[in-house]
Amino acid sequence: MSQEIQVRPVSYDDPDAVKLNDQVQIEYQERYEGEGDVTFLDPAMFDPPNGLYLLAYDASGTPIASGGWRGHEANDEGYADGDAELKRMYVIPEARGLGLARRILAALEADARAAGRVRMALETGDQQPEAIALYLSEGYTVTSAKFGHYRFHDSSRCMTKPLNPV
Repeated sequence: MSQEIQVRPVSYDDPDAVKLNDQVQIEYQERYEGEGDVTFLDPAMFDPPNGLYLLAYDASGTPIASGGWRGHEANDEGYADGDAELKRMYVIPEARGLGLARRILAALEADARAAGRVRMALETGDQQPEAIALYLSEGYTVTSAKFGHYRFHDSSRCMTKPLNPV
């Protein structure tokens, strides 16, 4: 099935990206019994070469997975110079188990590395064990130095992975 799936860059405000973002927000609301992820994201944050947003489409042209990265330098949210922050990794329930998250993650890491980023950073939560397992299996480590919008929340889990130069 992976041959039928196309991964391509889109703008964060593309209607298909908005559709998947709405779906992941519902999942966040259900898992955390709250309002979803309220981290401010401007579509321009994902514009190359300072970021990238990807969608995966099935053979019928339906968006089924998303993910992006945006660049950071050292700031008051705890990011370091050269960071690439992973955002909005999501696979619709019907397409889980096909390796789409790994495929998107690898593409985002490669793009961030090529853009000169030195570390991929992400913030997830303790109610997303599948995400935590994925990132650990891909070489990410949990860091005690938290960053991001939810860095002061007990449920927040921050993870990083060095992006070694090519």
